[in-house]
Amino acid sequence: MKLPFYTLDVFTDRTFGGNPLAVFPNATHLPSELMQRIALEMNLSETVFIGPPETEAGTARVRIFTPRQEVPFAGHPTVGTAIFLADEITSSEGDKIRGQTFTKPPVQTPPNGELTIVLEENVGPVPVEVRFEAGVPVFAKFTTALLSEHRPNPHPVSEVAALIGVEESDIGGGPFRSELEVEQVSCGLEYFIIPVRTLEAVRRSSLDSARWKKMLSNSWAKFVYVVCMEAEGEGVDVHVRMYAPGSGVPEDPATGSAAAALGGYLSAADGTSEASLSWTVEQGIEMGRPSILHVEADRMHGATSAIRVGGSAVRVSRGTMEVPS
Repeated sequence: MKLPFYTLDVFTDRTFGGNPLAVFPNATHLPSELMQRIALEMNLSETVFIGPPETEAGTARVRIFTPRQEVPFAGHPTVGTAIFLADEITSSEGDKIRGQTFTKPPVQTPPNGELTIVLEENVGPVPVEVRFEAGVPVFAKFTTALLSEHRPNPHPVSEVAALIGVEESDIGGGPFRSELEVEQVSCGLEYFIIPVRTLEAVRRSSLDSARWKKMLSNSWAKFVYVVCMEAEGEGVDVHVRMYAPGSGVPEDPATGSAAAALGGYLSAADGTSEASLSWTVEQGIEMGRPSILHVEADRMHGATSAIRVGGSAVRVSRGTMEVPS
């Protein structure tokens, strides 16, 4: 059996930046065990399998796999898949893929317009607004299917600091009314968020795998997200790193689901009754894959009412995988 696939770099506007993504069209009919083996073969942070929508409102059914497990939701696959599909839906060259993958006819989009793509992920329907420039999809922004869920940190701060190889005095910071604290937050994937005060501390961070296995491998939030409210880039607000050894990803260059959790985390820290908040986030710099993520959070009546994450993506390659029938 021959399976066509495409790769994109996501949360970047240029090849070799951002987070690589593999996309397999017309593939949700495959057995789950085979999807997992394909994802391990690709060995990227995530591999996406696309199929026809299962609901009237959906654009496509999407399943997402890391090298070790299927996940209900992930950000860079959502952004990358939406831009890929928007291109196929609106392109006259997308007839073959469209016929295999979609039940909807081609869509005419203004050269500088927007198109809504609804991805049916395991977490639920995820609407994505795709922006076009000169007829080409260049940016996608999704609204999370779930608002942020928050749980307290169950570990002493000294142990948290040792987990990422920094000093206890490095933990904390932030431009808010109160000090940022270590917390567990999820918008579909659970993150153990560790704030640090300086860029030097986040650059110095390194996950202690033995401590991670003891502290987090069986906990609710297994993914470690290090956050600094200082950044290198001009106009950038936050510098982050993300470690996910339990998913076969020692460090991730761009993590949209973590950025969504960050939106809920920073929104709660802001605490404003009514507000529209936004942050530009850089990630992957230490890995040589610079990435930019745009995060928004709305607050109403003293609580977070919506979270959105956006970014760019570029196609990199296409190919065919030979899979035993």
